[in-house]
Amino acid sequence: MEYKYIEKGKGEVIILLHGLMGAVSNFESTLKILPKAGYRVILPMLPLYDLSILKTNVNELVNFIHKFTKDLNITTFSVLGNSLGGHIGLILALKYPKKIKYLILSGSSGLYENTLGGKFPKRGDYNYIKEKTEEVFFDPKKATKKLVDEVFDIVNSREKVLRVLMMAKSAIRHNMKEDLPNITQKTCIIWGENDKVTPPEVGVEFNEEIPNSELFWIDKCGHAPMIEQPKKFNKILIDWLNTQKK
Repeated sequence: MEYKYIEKGKGEVIILLHGLMGAVSNFESTLKILPKAGYRVILPMLPLYDLSILKTNVNELVNFIHKFTKDLNITTFSVLGNSLGGHIGLILALKYPKKIKYLILSGSSGLYENTLGGKFPKRGDYNYIKEKTEEVFFDPKKATKKLVDEVFDIVNSREKVLRVLMMAKSAIRHNMKEDLPNITQKTCIIWGENDKVTPPEVGVEFNEEIPNSELFWIDKCGHAPMIEQPKKFNKILIDWLNTQKK
């Protein structure tokens, strides 16, 4: 299988996982910071639109990451996941406890999320898509034209939007509440105080249910802290990783 991914730096491996509407650009600043802190950072493009309809589910993405790391001869790694990426990280941590070192979650699905909720988004209505994209952020200006155009492109492709809806439904069905107490990895939870997609109480619940977890808040921040407040996000992340070394 041919993989599309970005790789930077040397050292312990941290795999970055984007969300359902996410892209490589989401982690632009984190991709610069982590290698400077001595980490090998790998960001694979998830095959969200390449899976067959019957295989468009969260577990298939977990299998994909497992195979991806195996093919790259990576035996242990940490996962930093936003939204659906966090959900994949949670399942990986449970399924392969010896493989996953640390877990870093931000706006993770797996408990509760306000998604498209199985509703077919209004295709062709650019303003509606713009509005929906803006809801992801505390500051609507963070929904740049480039970002809105990317989302607009997805919902206007019947093949893509069908897979987005299938994946969103799969994530909702795959609720992690019962499994969270079994997660053994040290877990860093970084949450936007103004997240409308996975509201603050979801971050609190992850913190309460995952035994070895710490919760950090970023104010004036929505569902994607690494885009909206990259400096604060990266500082929390690096400080937490450094604390684990002590």
